Amino acid sequence: MLLPIPPLQRFIYSHYLLGGLRQSLGVLLPVTILGGFFKLYDIGVVISMGALCVAIVDQPGGPRRYRSNEMLGAAALGTFTVFITGLSSSSPLLIWLLVPILSFVYSMLNVFGKRGGLIGFACLLLMALTLRFPMSPNEVFIHTLYSGSGAFFYFLFSSLFRQVLLYREERRTLSVALFSTAEYMVRRSRFYDPDTDLDANYRDLIRIQADMTEAHQAARDMVLRELPRGGKGHAETHRLALLSLFVNMISLLDSMVATHTDYANLRRRMADSDFMIFARDALFKMALDVGHIALNVSRHRKTKQRQSVKAELRAMEYELERYKRSGLNREEPEIYALLVQILRRLRNAQKTIDHMAAQTRSPSTDIPLDQYLEKSLSRFLSREEIRLGMLTSNLRWDSSSFRYAVRVSCATLLGLTVPTVVAYFSPNIEILNAMTSYSHWIILTSLVILKPGFALTKQRNSWRLIGTVLGCALTFFLFRFTSNLDVYFVIMLFAYILGNSLVQMNFMLSAVFNTIFVLVSFQFLHTEGSFVIGERLLDTIIGSVIALICSYVLPWWESNSMSNFANEALGANKNYLQTGLHYAALQRQYNAATTTPHSAAQALALSPDTLAKLEYDLNEADTQWQLARRNVHVAFSNFASGFYRMMNEPTSRQYNVALLNNLLIQNHVLASQISAAVPLLASLTEIPPGIETALVAIERELNNADAPPVGSLETEGDFAMLAYPLRQMIKAAQLIRQDMRGLVLSSGPPTPTQLDLLKPIPVDEKPTSSL
Repeated sequence: MLLPIPPLQRFIYSHYLLGGLRQSLGVLLPVTILGGFFKLYDIGVVISMGALCVAIVDQPGGPRRYRSNEMLGAAALGTFTVFITGLSSSSPLLIWLLVPILSFVYSMLNVFGKRGGLIGFACLLLMALTLRFPMSPNEVFIHTLYSGSGAFFYFLFSSLFRQVLLYREERRTLSVALFSTAEYMVRRSRFYDPDTDLDANYRDLIRIQADMTEAHQAARDMVLRELPRGGKGHAETHRLALLSLFVNMISLLDSMVATHTDYANLRRRMADSDFMIFARDALFKMALDVGHIALNVSRHRKTKQRQSVKAELRAMEYELERYKRSGLNREEPEIYALLVQILRRLRNAQKTIDHMAAQTRSPSTDIPLDQYLEKSLSRFLSREEIRLGMLTSNLRWDSSSFRYAVRVSCATLLGLTVPTVVAYFSPNIEILNAMTSYSHWIILTSLVILKPGFALTKQRNSWRLIGTVLGCALTFFLFRFTSNLDVYFVIMLFAYILGNSLVQMNFMLSAVFNTIFVLVSFQFLHTEGSFVIGERLLDTIIGSVIALICSYVLPWWESNSMSNFANEALGANKNYLQTGLHYAALQRQYNAATTTPHSAAQALALSPDTLAKLEYDLNEADTQWQLARRNVHVAFSNFASGFYRMMNEPTSRQYNVALLNNLLIQNHVLASQISAAVPLLASLTEIPPGIETALVAIERELNNADAPPVGSLETEGDFAMLAYPLRQMIKAAQLIRQDMRGLVLSSGPPTPTQLDLLKPIPVDEKPTSSL
């Protein structure tokens, strides 16, 4: 059961294709105009090389103002790189000194995050392309001028492109996040299918949730930095629609992950029931609706045709009533409460989807703008801090960025060495000239393949090699089929657009189209296409072998980071629980102050200023809880991504797989149950002793403290809804504490700090619950 929206249709209306089109036009325009009209192909190529440097940084997603600064930084640094590389190009000694140094320095920019890594790679690409031929000092200045003008031309072109297609990228970025949400909902619906393997589906769900978290953060960065300003007009209406859709998408996600149902137990008790089938079908239909809304948001169309789930919801109501008449609510109150929760979640989800569909038809203005325009929203945006200290503090052997920079330097040294050795011992002058002139392609291939992680490098190596072979084969047949240069130009443009568009979605297909682009572009300079194809394939094979060899130089195994990921996930969950309990306590206090009759003394204490202060504290607590929830999703996404990267590494480098897998699951369970329990706690008038003891026990377990024994929980009335998530939280907290201790002990003799973690904290040394 997959989301039945064709991937090709999703790709055509995605921000990936729009970004690829922008990059391709910005890079190819100089060489097309200068070469096509003025026959200045050589100047056009140099200008396009400078534009290519900035285009690499101009990736889809992220706020415009930040990307403008990044592109300007890449343009300036890239121009400097061209200048110093050009000055060194006539001296083999200087090249052998400069190339490894630049490779190390620019690779270290990965410490500044993804954008820093893109700037470093763009500069390394310019370095490799500038090594094509030696230049005199005068030629260096002219070459640098052309390259720099290309870089700043692309910056202006990209800014104009976005201005012309105002808000289109924002819509498409939000559309990608909505598609990810729909895929997540499809996986959730499979849990209600008794024929689905629970473990396999749960692994798929975790992977999709990690990707969804990244897509949601990209949409958050885009939408919350372009908030409504309280004015009127088309632009303001568009901002309101995007903000409303984003808020509803987050609300829908919250309703989906608000609880981690014990599906194994539910299947044992309700496997053959119609309730499970209706729940599966309803959730799947809702996923279809979200997918179609995502497509319409991207196309800027209204959502009219919808999937109706009224029949499924009515049938579930009937089944619940039948269970109630048979006494299920008295015999198994928690199972009955769980079924009621499922129905309520589906109802709430349907209301949210209805509101999202309505927003595509006519955006409403009923959004509490004061809440979303306040400065506190800046805390939800992702930030990549840039400090010189981050660079110098990573100059150590146990830094993954430092090791990666060393590997890249070794790869570029080998890229210089191999062609030189082959040329030196080759009697064939053609081979000598080829290896000397095109060694930059070998270096370039190694730079593209090498990544900080071993698994990703190995994966990219195979993808790059397969993509190059397929691209060479397709280009060979193209050259045999026609010799029409107009056909070549159209295919070259088409291939470059797809190569840029697919680089983040499918690296192998991107390699196929980039290979076709390079080979076809060389056909305009060479008459024998087969020689160019063989040369390109040979360069790629050599570069791939070099990248594979260097991936074993000071490798950084994911297992080295897994303990940190686990600690970050645990810390995020603890903060999520604490902020949630604080919010629930303030909400109960506020409800009591505004709904309960008071005496004269109490009324005097509840002055307007006091109520205003209480309301302010409540809003701040709500914001803190939402921020903690975002941080939980990010920490869990990092943990899951790291775990699955480790599973792609050699078996001998996979440590504590069972422990880490269980920690991953239990952290997910804990976060889901916190999301379910806190709103219920906030709605109560008072906390019964059994529930209070359970909350204290959960907090103490997460803090590695001795927990008080938990007796029976109250299950009368609304408390039945709360009993299940609390029991799941207690169990998850106990397993997390046990597995974290096992993780410390399995990594060798514990350090003094780790010994403190292993030592339980006595009951009287730890404060009670935040309630």
